[in-house]
Amino acid sequence: MLLLLFHLGDEKYAIDSKQVVEIIPQVLLRKLYQAPKYVAGVFNYRGKIVPAIDLCHLIGGYPCRHCLSTRIIMVNYPMPDATTRYVGLLAERVTDTMYKPKNEWIPTEVTSESTTYLGEMIPEKDGMIQRLRVEKLLSDSQRTWLLPENRSQ
Repeated sequence: MLLLLFHLGDEKYAIDSKQVVEIIPQVLLRKLYQAPKYVAGVFNYRGKIVPAIDLCHLIGGYPCRHCLSTRIIMVNYPMPDATTRYVGLLAERVTDTMYKPKNEWIPTEVTSESTTYLGEMIPEKDGMIQRLRVEKLLSDSQRTWLLPENRSQ
């Protein structure tokens, strides 16, 4: 499995590259007032208004730093009607990829209903890499609010 690696603070995470559409530089985001803090804003992506989720804020409770390697990872988010919608994921140090077979992923013993998007881990010599499950990133209510159905991509 080819993985896109990124950081949230000092922790390393990975996304299955099959879910990644494109990696783009930070763009000017339009703020959505009254939105949860993990919603960095919305932006125009190829003629579509797309929400951007700050992964640092969603997972760690602090905003991503604006570094040269901070990027927006465009992903296809699966919808209940089997379609997909674009979502931008703001993350730090989006600079590497790696290949790891599925049998090297180790399930975590600690789980939480609110963080089902955090999956298995791979121990590495310089720390562990945790898998981010894009398809579980948003709860039903979050998805309904951010990605209303009956809108084409």
